[in-house]
Amino acid sequence: MKPGIHPEYRQVIFHDTSIDKHFIIGSTVATKGTLVWSDGETYPYVTLDISSESHPFYTGHQRHNSSEGRSSKFQRRFGSRIKTS
Repeated sequence: MKPGIHPEYRQVIFHDTSIDKHFIIGSTVATKGTLVWSDGETYPYVTLDISSESHPFYTGHQRHNSSEGRSSKFQRRFGSRIKTS
């Protein structure tokens, strides 16, 4: 590897704020903050809005769309108001 062109690879603490879970993993992400981990070491710190621990695809809590079509939705909403001759 050429010296001076690669980002620094180090252990980083990621915090998933949606479920308040911390995990440590190797990364090259640029950080501004630091946090002391349970082993007493200080690591760079990054907050996340969502991770694989909280993402609906990985947790299985996906929102399912209704298979109901536009015309059946119309009939359900306005069917009783329409008079047929």
